[in-house]
Amino acid sequence: MAKLRVGILISGRGSNMAALIAAAHAPDYPAEIACVVSNVAAAAGVATARAAGIATAVIPHGDFPDRERFDRAVSAELEQHGVGLVALAGFLRIQSAWFPQRWAGRIINIHPSLLPAFPGLRVQQQAIDAGVRVSGCTVHFVTPELDAGPIIAQAAVPVLAGDTADTLAARILRQEHRLYPRVVRWLAEGRIALSEGKVEVAGLAADATLLFSPEP
Repeated sequence: MAKLRVGILISGRGSNMAALIAAAHAPDYPAEIACVVSNVAAAAGVATARAAGIATAVIPHGDFPDRERFDRAVSAELEQHGVGLVALAGFLRIQSAWFPQRWAGRIINIHPSLLPAFPGLRVQQQAIDAGVRVSGCTVHFVTPELDAGPIIAQAAVPVLAGDTADTLAARILRQEHRLYPRVVRWLAEGRIALSEGKVEVAGLAADATLLFSPEP
């Protein structure tokens, strides 16, 4: 069976991209990284992907007069590489409605909070300011509404006394690197079904949860 071809969009260091690349190195992993696209030429993740032998492309958003034309150029690059799933990994661009509609059901994102709490930016500081005791990360399908697509899976971490945005972010990031490859595996295995805005994962035990609570 052919592996699912994944295209990753990044804007920075691409640590979640690196986690997906590492997972895809396993012979039994059902997905392969087909290409990495960045809107920032100096993004450190571009060099990481190239060093791993993965096709890369830099498409500066400033070269386009509006979001949709930039999105169409990115989409064309993904299509050129036969991508079946788009994974956003620190891609710091708000996309036009056209892009998630074009890739509906085939585009996912990982966000460093337990959505729907704390969408947008500076989410770790939002969590600390709100005084929550638990935070985490969420993998969700991308829709035109920012950080509002159907939730696939989440991982929870404690918010500890004395946490800063940086220490909380580091704790969450460790779980992002575990959760994202797991969800991509499920998608590649055809285990995820999306119906009426809800996600079901086949093959889980009846009492299984899609909220993972790893060690701090």
